[in-house]
Amino acid sequence: MTAAAAGTADEDPERREVLRLRAEVRDLRARIRTHPLISQAQGMLQERYVLPDADGAFALLRRASQRYNVKMRTLAGAVVTTPRPDARTVLWFPQRVRRPEPPLDCMEQVPSGGRSRGAVLGAVLDRTLDVVGTDMGNVQTVDRVSGQLRIERHTGLTEDFLDFFAYVGEEGTSCAKAARDVAQVTVRDVESDPVFTEPAREAILAAGSRACHSVPLTARSGVCVGMVSAHVDRPLDVLRTPQLRALGALGAEAGRWLAWHERTVLLDALEYLHALGRTQRAARLGSG
Repeated sequence: MTAAAAGTADEDPERREVLRLRAEVRDLRARIRTHPLISQAQGMLQERYVLPDADGAFALLRRASQRYNVKMRTLAGAVVTTPRPDARTVLWFPQRVRRPEPPLDCMEQVPSGGRSRGAVLGAVLDRTLDVVGTDMGNVQTVDRVSGQLRIERHTGLTEDFLDFFAYVGEEGTSCAKAARDVAQVTVRDVESDPVFTEPAREAILAAGSRACHSVPLTARSGVCVGMVSAHVDRPLDVLRTPQLRALGALGAEAGRWLAWHERTVLLDALEYLHALGRTQRAARLGSG
């Protein structure tokens, strides 16, 4: 073995350990951001359904999360931000009108019926990267608690990039501008485009991205409910009209589906949670 090869072999375990530690730190930061929200939801459920402790409330959240394949953080956010149910009614949303699942013609690889939110977001990202012609990108959704864009799916991006852009506000990035204007935004050269703050520009360049294109995911009402962005490792030419049209159709289709999922599947999870809570409350009051 040559000295260079030996040096590379010696560095591999160190490199793996650095990557492991970075992933661990990112996971801890995510938990720190999530834990207060889940704790708040636990407290609300404990008081609402006369549960004996926070563990009982967590068990309700976990059952509803697993039954409807909704992330615990998403469900907790819905509990915290949704007006509490009327104590006199069996249903949380007695006047709710159910709508059929909208089609996803732009994402034929996602089977119809029982689509998971994660699968749809993954398909949105794959289709966007295919249209733009790159292998780096991410999908964000609007966080219902903070109102910021939050990364949910990604590929080809560094851990530092994901940590820096875990949450994005209203200024300083192309995706923030696309969300604010509800319009596609092309950055042909990250190094010179004025849309970025300097810290954001440095983080993007450090990840190997030299250009990007952001597409808002819009509900039928025109409200931005998410964002998909493609990153390119070279300055980007202006996208052709057929590409822009394809991405616009994808953004509208995905946005309508996400809005439907929130009005249907997420509310189903809340309704189930309410039914579980009422059952436990009745059992405790009856035994008392």
